[in-house]
Amino acid sequence: MDDLRLKPEALRWRCEPNQFEFASTEELPPLEGTIGQDRALTAIDFGISIRDSGFNLFILGQPGTGRASTIKKLLSSQAAKQPAPDDWCYVHDLKDGTRPESIRLPAGIGKELKRDVDHLVERLAEEIPKIFESKMYEGQKQRITSDYQKKQNELFQELEQEASAKGFILQQDAGGPTLSPVRDQKPLSQEDYEMLSHAEKARLEKASTVLHKRIKEVMQDMHRLEEEMREQVADMEKAVVLFAVGHLFEELEPKYREFERVMEHFEACKKDLAGRIDELRTQKAPQINIPGLTIQPQEPSFDRYQINLLIDNSQCEGAPVVYEANPTYFNLFGRIEHMIQMGSASTNFHMIKAGAMHRANGGYLILDCREVLLNIFSYEALKRCIRNHEVKIEDMAEQFRLIATVALKPQPIPLDCKIVMIGTPLFYYLLFQLDPDFRKYFKVKVDFDQMMKNTWENIQQYALFIGSKCAEEQLRHFDPTAVARTIEYAARLTEDQQRFSARFLDITDLIREAAFYAEREEQELVAAKHVELAIEARTYRSNKLEERIQEAIEDGSLLIDTEGAVIGQLNGLSAYQLGDYTFGKPSRVTVRSFLGKEGVVNIEREAKLSGPIHDKGMMILCGFFGERYAWDKPLALSASICFEQSYGGVEGDSASTTELYGLLSSLADLPINQGIAVTGSVNQHGKVQPIGGVNEKIEGFYAVCKAKGLTGQQGVIIPDANRKNLMLKPEVITAVEEGNFHIWSVTSIDQGIEILTGTPSGERQEDGSWPEGTVNERVDLRLREMTEIVRSFQNGADQEGD
Repeated sequence: MDDLRLKPEALRWRCEPNQFEFASTEELPPLEGTIGQDRALTAIDFGISIRDSGFNLFILGQPGTGRASTIKKLLSSQAAKQPAPDDWCYVHDLKDGTRPESIRLPAGIGKELKRDVDHLVERLAEEIPKIFESKMYEGQKQRITSDYQKKQNELFQELEQEASAKGFILQQDAGGPTLSPVRDQKPLSQEDYEMLSHAEKARLEKASTVLHKRIKEVMQDMHRLEEEMREQVADMEKAVVLFAVGHLFEELEPKYREFERVMEHFEACKKDLAGRIDELRTQKAPQINIPGLTIQPQEPSFDRYQINLLIDNSQCEGAPVVYEANPTYFNLFGRIEHMIQMGSASTNFHMIKAGAMHRANGGYLILDCREVLLNIFSYEALKRCIRNHEVKIEDMAEQFRLIATVALKPQPIPLDCKIVMIGTPLFYYLLFQLDPDFRKYFKVKVDFDQMMKNTWENIQQYALFIGSKCAEEQLRHFDPTAVARTIEYAARLTEDQQRFSARFLDITDLIREAAFYAEREEQELVAAKHVELAIEARTYRSNKLEERIQEAIEDGSLLIDTEGAVIGQLNGLSAYQLGDYTFGKPSRVTVRSFLGKEGVVNIEREAKLSGPIHDKGMMILCGFFGERYAWDKPLALSASICFEQSYGGVEGDSASTTELYGLLSSLADLPINQGIAVTGSVNQHGKVQPIGGVNEKIEGFYAVCKAKGLTGQQGVIIPDANRKNLMLKPEVITAVEEGNFHIWSVTSIDQGIEILTGTPSGERQEDGSWPEGTVNERVDLRLREMTEIVRSFQNGADQEGD
């Protein structure tokens, strides 16, 4: 079977340093673009170019494939070509105070408006209090007051004259005007009044009734005059205030005349000023006699006329690209802050703060899917914004209060933003399956691959990447041998000679570590030995469990034979994965066959230690035996298969060839070479299928053979389809070159059993029989013999029953 033995050059793809036309990566230009992600780049270009609703992007891929860095770079490039978005401001709702209104302005105008209005408010605070202290104001108020006092005096004089003509004198006291009868211009006392005649009394009483009615009319006229006076004073004050501040607004109006909402706000401010005359006067401090406590007079407030500049894009050069690392509800959609004073919370429109959605409006917002889903309310609110095309700032706690309270409800801001979500494939497909809205709002799927093809162009791009990373992080540059070894490591990560890893996070870490060792050795350039040292150091930091298992094998605690031959026993290969580290070790598999009708019994399955894929592989064995050996007879077979010294779960079908070889060995009564380990899955036709972790499995068995002593007869049988996955360590390749270790690749069970037993497997002849002395003939004879024995037992039982 020498034709199945692989040559050393087939065990690894080598990147030749000679192909590079540089002595150091320092000579290389910076890398432009992203390597090996053509599908993703095409999707991104489509997603950021189409402006229709719902065409937001979901970038799926494994961490380390350059998802975030690529999308940030591409969006920044695209955003630089776009105009800066508008500014957004909030102003006080001068009608009821609970619904702050938004104003949209071109980029940079919002900042100017805020500065101008702040200056306006400062001047209002200076000018308006002076108005009420000016001589002009006092003179106009005095003139209005004097005019009305004169009219009141005239009414009172007319009333006095009427009273005097009727024999009464009009007097003023705290209760108002009073009438007293007079004689000889002197008020009558009660005694004098009693001495009057009845006729005189009747006349006075009648005149008194007429006069009281007249007093009432005059008092009404005087109250009317007072109201007119107050109104005239108020109109005068409004006119004075508007005259005093009108020029302040007139200075700004030409600058903002084209912005209708700003002009409306200016008009509303003037009306509000005219309606707050009493509030605008400086209030005297209340007199409180508390030692050490001084209360200052309350100054009028003009903060309500200021501008809350929510979004300032004056410094933006192009559209914004915002990455929100902590997408809580408030960080995304804004918040209304509160101030605690005297034990109570208060707020105003100045405390409205923008969220990431506001800052990214007119541009791009990048979010991490996992973080969005972890933060309560964020995902549903995000969909609501996309659906309604607006960002609404709300107090989420409001819906959980038992008592409704008055709260600010800012006017929503229209949303024009491309949203980019970054996540793993698991999140994408779960949301696509479980959330009907997801597929409507994230229509562009950007799939980042974990690997790229092994082409000359990609090799050169990899070299550019290494050089760019060294320059960017100021690391020691790589020579061609170090670049070649790094690219070989990228191929090892994919377990494919025809592809490289696109998980540049791992490659970047290797670059940093190799540069560290070169710096430690005071070398100007990183060489291949430094890359190799970094790989070995990384392995050493993670392989404690691997060493413990190796020690258990070496001291005989785990029974693994690498010499001799045993019937129904062989070494299978298992891969162990611990986080970011994978290693392989052999496991002893034993098979025992005997008479019965139970078929193949998997002890792991009976003990509930096997997974569904492993169980499926066991069931395939039954199909193989039925197709190959049961076409002319029933099978009377019972067999047990066990992974010896296995105390944990067993999963995967890579041991199905191992179990099948053991079963054939047991039935054919042929010993299996214990120096050869086996891996691979099998189908019902006996074809060997590829498996994963082939490099780690081979290296794991080689380590065991090396520890127990290499004999030159040891090796591993792998599926032929796994030849392209071989990227073995140089140590293993050297052992193969020296003939101390061997690797065979097979396409069928027949080829593998010949290598393991040294006996031809045999091909079925035209009459259905197998060549004499072959493995298949021995198995077929044994199964036929077992069937005859069972049949004889059955016949004997039938005769005994008769």
